[in-house]
Amino acid sequence: MDAILLGLNEIATFDVIVAIIIGALIGVTIGSIPGLEPAGVMAILLPISFSMEPLAGVSLLLGVYGGAWYGGAIPAILLNTPGTPVAVLTTYDGYPMAKRGEARRALSIAYTSSFVGGLISVFSLVMLAPTLSQIARKFGSAEFAMLAALGMVFVVLAHRKHVVEAAMMLGLGIFLGTIGLNLSYSTQVYTFGQSWLLSGIPLVPAVIGLFAMSQAFILLSQRGNDAQVTKLTGSGIFSGVFDLLKHKVTVIRSAALGVVMGLLPGVGEFGSQFFSYTLAQKFSKTPEQFGNGAPEGLIATETSNNAVTGSVMVPLLAFGIPADALMAMMLAVFMVHNYIPGPTLFVERPEFISGLYISLLLMNVVAFTYLTFATKWIVNLTRIRGRFIGAFILVLGFIGSYSQNFQFSDCLIALGFAIFGYVLKRNNIPAVPIVLGLVLGPLFLARTQQALGVAGGDITIFLQRPISLTLFIMILLSIGVYAWSQHRESKQEKHQS
Repeated sequence: MDAILLGLNEIATFDVIVAIIIGALIGVTIGSIPGLEPAGVMAILLPISFSMEPLAGVSLLLGVYGGAWYGGAIPAILLNTPGTPVAVLTTYDGYPMAKRGEARRALSIAYTSSFVGGLISVFSLVMLAPTLSQIARKFGSAEFAMLAALGMVFVVLAHRKHVVEAAMMLGLGIFLGTIGLNLSYSTQVYTFGQSWLLSGIPLVPAVIGLFAMSQAFILLSQRGNDAQVTKLTGSGIFSGVFDLLKHKVTVIRSAALGVVMGLLPGVGEFGSQFFSYTLAQKFSKTPEQFGNGAPEGLIATETSNNAVTGSVMVPLLAFGIPADALMAMMLAVFMVHNYIPGPTLFVERPEFISGLYISLLLMNVVAFTYLTFATKWIVNLTRIRGRFIGAFILVLGFIGSYSQNFQFSDCLIALGFAIFGYVLKRNNIPAVPIVLGLVLGPLFLARTQQALGVAGGDITIFLQRPISLTLFIMILLSIGVYAWSQHRESKQEKHQS
């Protein structure tokens, strides 16, 4: 109870409340516009969050992160175009429902499912994060090195169809993370005598370039035709509540899968949606309706999608390990304000942790309320031309890159990453591993160096400690399971041919 009161006192400020509301509204808006992604907008807002109070800055980014998954359902249902990358499965049943005159019902199901999934994710965060932080107290350098390695392996294996490319991009990210001044030996690493590289590759310009400005180039290269939106027809906007009550088992199962998948680095929303949708179809009494407007399919995808938003923060808060690129941005906000994620944060800043829980809860309330009463106006956002959005993002990207350190070199770095990110997007090569390599790579190398230093160079130190050994076995099992599944798929393909 004391922690709750501390949290309420922490968020009961004008800055935090405004950050929650604005973040959620921006997130919903971004999700409603096809072609925009929350990662790009969060990257642009990252420098702004640095100048805010810690909880306000985190709440702003969390609002964008969570709100985008709500808004992404609107174009998926009305346009058959996912507003966010993870809303692809929403189109399978949402758009057919809209075409047969049940657009309002489909949107209501999506909003209500997202809200329920979001609430469950918050409760999972409240329960899991403190428990895992106690386990993290037993971690040493060897354990953190293996945990970082496990996170990087999961990120690579999550890109099942592009594992080789993801591994290459992860390696590139790790390499970029080594650039700068090595404080241990006071030597320059890959700076080539350039003073602006002494502090390494700055995360903010890199993220802005890879996710925001590269997407702007994509939008600028497309023809900006007005979209044809399916009309809002059907029953009231609250009708989805009854559908969720009718399919309670699907809701609970999908939410549980979302929570579990959020704990696994690199898996997140994509994995949770796929498994939730597959299981919903398998256990449905009418599986033939899936893909043709089945409410169960829509419930499964949207519930699991938003159930990830809270649990994905558990590895970050408990261990200081970001599960994806968006959490890497959150980590940057924590670090700027000297709030080091991990076990000590729960002891030293309990009011901040409690405030974070309440902030995430309020974000879901704001997003759900806004969508419930403003959908008919938000729909118009789907008609905005892509080229206009691209030009606007490009300008904001340069401003955001320059505003952190007021160095022109940061703008050039952002532009370089933007061009590279554009090439990656055009060739369907994942960019997320680069950011996680940039963040987790230095952590892995530093912790490995510390562990070997303590052990006198004995590499078996990673196998002598129970937790470190367990994490190492998990790495081997993950790679083994992936290799076996790929071998099995190749045999099936040969057999079919």
